Order: sequence, then C-alpha cells, then structure tokens
Amino acid sequence: MRVRGRRAALATAAVTALVALTTGCGHDGGAASGGATPSTVVPTGTPSGYAEMEKKVDAAESAAAAADRDATSDADR
Repeated sequence: MRVRGRRAALATAAVTALVALTTGCGHDGGAASGGATPSTVVPTGTPSGYAEMEKKVDAAESAAAAADRDATSDADR
C-alpha cells in the first residue's frame, strides 16, 4: 500500500513540473494564442516569469527525488 502512495506522490510531482513548464512557457504570444505570428515576435531574452517557473520546476524535481529516495529506502521495511 505504501508503494502506491509513493508512486502517487511521484506522479503528482511530475504533473506539477509539467504544469509549471506549460504555464511558464505558454504565454509567449504565439499565433495559437491570438498573438503575433512567429515572424514578428522579437526575442527579448529570458521570458517574464522565468525565475518563478524555474523555482517551481526545481521544487517539483526535489519532491520527485525525495519520493524516489523514500521509495528505495529500507528504513521502514
């Protein structure tokens, strides 16, 4: 039963990372969102919100690593 909980935690962390990446990268003004076409988009370097997105991804990766360590630990067996 504990393995299912750990897998769920790992899956949740992975989904969180994907949501953070999708949210952070999804507002770049592409044609699909009704913004400018790619030929008229001027590169501006790092997109706004990048630091926050990076923190969320780091937190999700850390949670996934912790869940993986916990799943392979012999401490509670």
